[in-house]
Amino acid sequence: MKHSGRLVVVPLVVAGVWLLAVQTAWGAPVLTPRAATPRPVPAPPSDTCVNCHRALGGRLAEPALKIADDIHVRRGFTCAACHGGDPTAAGMESMDPARGFVGRPKAADLPALCGKCHSSPEIMRRFNPRTPTDQAARFLTSVHGQRLRAGDTKVATCTSCHGVHPILAVSDSRSPVFPGNVPATCARCHADAAYMRPYGVPTGQYAEYQASVHGDALLKRGNRQAPACNDCHGNHGAVPPGVASVANVCAQCHASQRDLFARSPHRAAFQKASLTQCTACHDDHGIRRPTDDMVGATGRAICAQCHTAESQGGQAAATMRQSLEALKGSIRTAESVVATAENLGIDMIEAKLPLSDARTQLTLARNLVHSLSLREVQTAVTVGAGLSRKAEDFGHAGLAEIEYRRRGLGVTLAILAVLLIGLILKVRAVPETAEGG
Repeated sequence: MKHSGRLVVVPLVVAGVWLLAVQTAWGAPVLTPRAATPRPVPAPPSDTCVNCHRALGGRLAEPALKIADDIHVRRGFTCAACHGGDPTAAGMESMDPARGFVGRPKAADLPALCGKCHSSPEIMRRFNPRTPTDQAARFLTSVHGQRLRAGDTKVATCTSCHGVHPILAVSDSRSPVFPGNVPATCARCHADAAYMRPYGVPTGQYAEYQASVHGDALLKRGNRQAPACNDCHGNHGAVPPGVASVANVCAQCHASQRDLFARSPHRAAFQKASLTQCTACHDDHGIRRPTDDMVGATGRAICAQCHTAESQGGQAAATMRQSLEALKGSIRTAESVVATAENLGIDMIEAKLPLSDARTQLTLARNLVHSLSLREVQTAVTVGAGLSRKAEDFGHAGLAEIEYRRRGLGVTLAILAVLLIGLILKVRAVPETAEGG
């Protein structure tokens, strides 16, 4: 068998060598392993912008050395696409204004410059059809765009947020506009007290956001579904949400709460007092994780900011809080009984479903607080309490089963003990009988 194996292997090796020789002789490509990492896109040999700037060294060489990762270079664009000029010319004539050279674009010209491509459906369709083509137009409607048109060149423009040399894809985690980097990018200006002083804009938003429930989710836990600055203020059309629009901004994620509030008596009261629908209770940048402490008419309750404990609204808030606490207490009791039975070896699968449904009703009751309807809140609480009692009953049944088993085991052990004692006495009596006989 070993000999026949060699006869098979040798011809295969010879055939492989022969095939490699034929491929080489006829110029056929020889398969080679793919590189582990993609190589940077090299600049075209005729691009004198890159060739010259790389040779200059220092600060002037940095753009040419960094553009290999640029999203535009990877799509085939050259320096001339933004800076103009003739990249095929051999000398300084490549930077001749007569050949369209504009050099470093002015801040006021950037929206139109970037818009040459990004506002063209025909161009963008060739590279990324899903990219919207209204960014430049939307930018001009933003606070930044309006101030830029008025001559303020300190405001943010395209490169302020997207960077330059290289401009990275939004999906690149190194990009300034990658979701997790957006807050820090905005903070470069908006957290700089000296920079923002002429505008009279507060600069504590970034610190507040970092401590908020949204900041914790995005920055600490890496949840890219959590909102950043642009999710609430907009991207290119960034504006401060107005009193009438805040609820719709929050409703991008919290539509249920917005709808409940919209049919509550608070909506008309808030409009009359010019209060924002969501931030009046939850804050804006420093949104904390909601707790039941927010409901009620005393202590740290949000309701107490407007309602006294004796008022109708205060009494309704206090009753809602009591209902929530009663349901939480019922759930805790059921959880304890079920856990005890489960730890003692009883299968509690039948108890876990109503217990889970009871927790769902607690969440629903908390959500229904936004409707300001005591009846709806108490209905959810009543359903939840019934479910938790059902789960508790299963738990008690399990404990009763354990007690029954213990008693049965005790009786069984007692019987066995009696039988054992009798057997021992019988065994001891047998030899005595034999000796007496």
